[in-house]
Parts: sequence; C-alpha cells; structure tokens
Amino acid sequence: MFKSLGVPEIILILVIIMIFFGVGKLPQVGESIGKAIRSFKKAQSGEDEAEKETTTKTSAKSSSSKKTAAKKV
Repeated sequence: MFKSLGVPEIILILVIIMIFFGVGKLPQVGESIGKAIRSFKKAQSGEDEAEKETTTKTSAKSSSSKKTAAKKV
C-alpha cells in the first residue's frame, strides 16, 4: 500500500500542517508533542521501576524468611 515517503510527500504533509495550525502555532504544537512524548517515556520507565522494586522487595522477603528459618533450626 505505502512504499515509502519521499521528499515531495513530506513537504506536502508539512504544508498541510502549516495551513491547518498556522505558522504562529507550530512552536506550541511542537512543544506540546514533545511534552507528551516525554511524559509517556517517563510513565513507561516509572512502571518498569515499580516492577523492579516489587521484584526486589519480594526477593528480599524470601531471603529474610530463609534467614529466619535458618536461625530457628
């Protein structure tokens, strides 16, 4: 269906975006897109960190219970 985007197609898309948003709004649009991407990446890495913390806490609990079991014996 789509082979690839060439230079004329990209220029056409940029012209349509400039007509749609206006030249004055382009910096604001770019900034809001950048913020959205950063917050998405931050949320994605935050979930990864939360999973790591949960895994660390679980392994710490299991190792502390092993130590407690060893002390009782």
